[in-house]
Parts: sequence; structure tokens; C-alpha cells
Amino acid sequence: MLALTSFTTVLAIEPEPVSDTTKPRTLFGSGEFTSGGFGGPVAKVTSIDGNTSLLVGGRGAWVINKTIAIGGGGYGLVTPRTLREGVGTTDRDTMMNLGYGGAEIEFIISSSDLLHFSVMTLVGAGDVSTTTSRTMWDEDDERGSGTITSDAFFVLEPQVNVELNVTDWFRMAAGVSYRLVNGVDSQVGSIKLDDKMLSGVAGVLTFKFGIY
Repeated sequence: MLALTSFTTVLAIEPEPVSDTTKPRTLFGSGEFTSGGFGGPVAKVTSIDGNTSLLVGGRGAWVINKTIAIGGGGYGLVTPRTLREGVGTTDRDTMMNLGYGGAEIEFIISSSDLLHFSVMTLVGAGDVSTTTSRTMWDEDDERGSGTITSDAFFVLEPQVNVELNVTDWFRMAAGVSYRLVNGVDSQVGSIKLDDKMLSGVAGVLTFKFGIY
């Protein structure tokens, strides 16, 4: 009887599960796959040739497992630099226009936390051009209004963000980026347009609307 009782007691004790320490950890985790997306406006405050400038645009992306966002964005200068160039009795307003865009990839850290971080990079291309308009007629100056120079360029822009989950479908992010431009080499009067003039740090504000 004692032996039967002991045997029954042993059967009643469930062995504790042994954790699987050999299972590899992966970038996207081992849980259920999730997919979402977002889009929204972006504003960037930067310095171009020592002048405070504003770039405005937008971006959108597909969000994988609340961790990786793959998409693209485009941005344009809304505060163009204007130069006043005197040629004889002719006054000219010379304006610089800038726009760029490309593919963007973003790595989001702890997306479900109220306040979290992300790092991202844009790789793309853009164009910078200068245009002029005659404001006084000069018979000795036959140049008309139109584009003076136009340069296409490559751009690489890494960025770090602090992001706030406002609602389930709306997020705000503030960040800092560095715009690295390559391929610009033009001369407009005494002004030299080059990579150094257009490269620089920017403060970035992003509004994201979507499903995460």
C-alpha cells in the first residue's frame, strides 16, 4: 500500500518545462507577423550658406512588426535664397530653388512605449537650380528671364528621432538629421554653389498618421 501511494505521488508531480535556450533570437521576433503603415507631413529647419531655411515635404512607409519602416519621402525649399544682382542699369533677382527625395528606411526602438526612439536614413537624389527675372530693362543686356543653372545631386541623410505616441493612429517625432550632398558645382555671379553650401544639420518635425 505504501509503495502504491508513493508511485501515485510521483505521477502527480508535473515536471517543469525546460526552457529552450538554443532557439536563436531574430530581428523581427518569433511572434505573429504584423504589418502597418503611415504617412504625413514633415518640416525641416536648416541652414543653407549661413541662412536659416525651411524645407517642407512628406513621407510614407510600410511598417513591419512595429520595428522596421520602409518607404520614401520628398522635400522642397519653401524659403528660397534670393540674391539681388546689378548688371549695368539692370537689376536682377536671382533665386535658388532646392528639392530632393528618395528611399527611406527607419528602425523603431520599443514602438509600443509612450516615448521611444528611432534611427533612419534617406538615400536619394535632388536638384538645385537658380532662376532670374529682369526688373528693369537695359538695352545692352539681352539676357531674359529663366533658369541660369541646374545641378542634379546625390543625397544621403541619416537621422535620429524621439517619437511620442499621441493616439493609436497618430504619432509625433522630433529629430536631428545631417544632409550630405554630392554633385553640385555651379557659379552664379560671385556666388559659388557647391556641396558644402547645401550640406548641413537640420531639425526635423514629423507627423505620422497610420496603423501600427
